[in-house]
Amino acid sequence: MSLDFELIHKDRTTSRAVLLFHGMTGSPYEMKKYGHFLYSAGYDVYCDCLPGHGDKVADIYTVTYQDWLNFAYERFKYLKSKYDDVFTSGVCLGAVLAIAVAEKFPDEVSGVVALSTTLFLDGWRLPWYKIFIPIALATLIRFYYTYPECEPHGIKNERTRKVVAMLLEKSDVGMNDFPMTCIFELLKLSRKVRNKNFLKRIKAPIILIHSKYDDLTSPKSAYVVYDGISSKDKKLIILNDSYHMVLYDNEKEFVFHTAADFFDAHCKSEAEKECVPC
Repeated sequence: MSLDFELIHKDRTTSRAVLLFHGMTGSPYEMKKYGHFLYSAGYDVYCDCLPGHGDKVADIYTVTYQDWLNFAYERFKYLKSKYDDVFTSGVCLGAVLAIAVAEKFPDEVSGVVALSTTLFLDGWRLPWYKIFIPIALATLIRFYYTYPECEPHGIKNERTRKVVAMLLEKSDVGMNDFPMTCIFELLKLSRKVRNKNFLKRIKAPIILIHSKYDDLTSPKSAYVVYDGISSKDKKLIILNDSYHMVLYDNEKEFVFHTAADFFDAHCKSEAEKECVPC
């Protein structure tokens, strides 16, 4: 059974869409509440399993960051052929991909909402021996070790955290650990994206939303992007009552509304329609 989802208006046409990317070892399931909110706000919404994710867990061991990039590029090009305005958004790895698409298509992406952008694994819940991770990743150890998903599962809200923990045990929403090979590819992608020459080619409107208390990646990632991009229309928002999974934590409603308001403000096609004389 496919985990991909598309939310498309049946009763009317729209010229605007949002392409969502889920996080590392996650699935489109983690984007559904966000996606449904954007759909209700008038956007066609698309989200697909990233390469290496989905039903066949073994696939994660053979995927490369270039596979993720190529997938993101192709999905964007497909949507751009159908819609006037296409926005990108994602969480964790998905945020990095949303940003990368804006670099690849600087004049075509209508805007970006990047949530918990993960360019560094420097969050407060990572163990003291995280300093040795790069050494392990450079060896064959990365093919035999997984970093277990553990409390607080990126969520500050205790009730939601318990629900997510139960779902992870059933493997309903994603993998219950992080294969080191996947982390290896994420870090290679992150190095590519945080390169100054890469970032300065990005000029699309962008909002970066990051928690001060992100347990996986500190706000440093968001600041690197914010300081490096060429976008004239850019904003960085730091949350104070969430952890990594901002789409399910205490400030999720603020995140949803902020994203929708941002997309509404940057719909070129809608603005042009409003300017057409009667």
